[in-house]
Amino acid sequence: MELMEAIERYESEVRSYVRSFPTVFEKAQGSYLYDINGKAYLDFFAGASVLNYGHNHPELKKALIDYLAGDNITHSLDMASRARAEFLITFHEKILEPRGLSHRVQFPGPTGTNAVESALKVARKTKGREKIIAFTNAFHGMTLGSLSVTGNAFKRAGAGLPLTHSDPMPFDGYLGEGFNTIDYLERVLDDTGSGVDQPAAVITETIQAEGGVNIASAEWLRRLQALCRKHDMLLIVDDIQAGCGRTGKFFSFEEAGLDPDLITISKSLSGYGLPLALTLVKPEYDIWEPGEHNGTFRGHNPAFVTAKRAIDLFWSDESFSREVAAKGCYIREALEKLASKYPETLGKVRGRGMLQAVEFAHKELASTISAKAFTHGLIIETAGPVDAVLKFLPPLTIEQADLDKGLQIIDRCVIEAMDELGVGAPRAAGQ
Repeated sequence: MELMEAIERYESEVRSYVRSFPTVFEKAQGSYLYDINGKAYLDFFAGASVLNYGHNHPELKKALIDYLAGDNITHSLDMASRARAEFLITFHEKILEPRGLSHRVQFPGPTGTNAVESALKVARKTKGREKIIAFTNAFHGMTLGSLSVTGNAFKRAGAGLPLTHSDPMPFDGYLGEGFNTIDYLERVLDDTGSGVDQPAAVITETIQAEGGVNIASAEWLRRLQALCRKHDMLLIVDDIQAGCGRTGKFFSFEEAGLDPDLITISKSLSGYGLPLALTLVKPEYDIWEPGEHNGTFRGHNPAFVTAKRAIDLFWSDESFSREVAAKGCYIREALEKLASKYPETLGKVRGRGMLQAVEFAHKELASTISAKAFTHGLIIETAGPVDAVLKFLPPLTIEQADLDKGLQIIDRCVIEAMDELGVGAPRAAGQ
């Protein structure tokens, strides 16, 4: 039986990415994936920002192999282990302490939605209230609590039951550039006739990556934090996709100078694609009873090992952060130049750091460009409620030549997609 045939015959219909990138992958190195026929694919997806340091980074791979070869403990629930302790020390000394963060570390389970679920529990337990404020176009995960604060109607419908105990509010820019949505949220919270009960917390992303790469301004985020303090609500920042260096800084909220009460991170935390998630909790809110929240895979020691090595390698000083910021500017300039060539087709370029995006006036263009890019050996995904946004997530470690190669493929695919769909035309020379 052919390998793809086996997947199609035996795996659930719920699979999605395999439909966008229909080949059987076998190997990966750096910024490339290779299928079973040896064809190379430049990766501008990076596992939805799980692989910020690329595929099989040699330093991380060595740390992992050495650990496994030594018959060191792999699974430990939340029992103490050397790998666990060494990760916690490194994370505190090189990530939290330099940023003035005193948060305690909870291992809620292996994935981002586990981190979000535990953060919601902490907020409700601490404040003794049920409601959570979430935002339009937010994405926080696929379990019921996380879905209740997610905006996407398609994802929410998969729950099969009412999603309650949350109130949606407009994200920054949702109602247009001239409308400050914090003013609206403040009015709702101040008005006892608004019908909105006092929430336990507000949960937000600084960049709604899955929602279409919608950017919250630093001012908007600071006002949101101030509003949380005013109304005795906890501020939860979901940094699962935008964190771990994707925007240049380790945490995406650093630019705004936030001090969130709870922070969720996952994806690239292990550095190697191994499952690992954290809920960071300010000490005064760490009021769990022992065992009150648990999970079988909250002691994944190989992930602790690669996470520690990634922090040592990339976050011991500011040099890597500066490299990411420079590459982000380069991508942004290239996309803005591309958009200026096709002003009637390409909409606004937006993003921060190495999370950049282009929205298309014709929503089918983004998916068509993604499909054509795949035939040319480039993997790139779409985002937003109707997939009208092309999202750029190359590994942070990508070489300049590969970055240029990927951007050139996109330029070519924009032309091919417009021709196929019969939309748009390039700006004439001199205009």
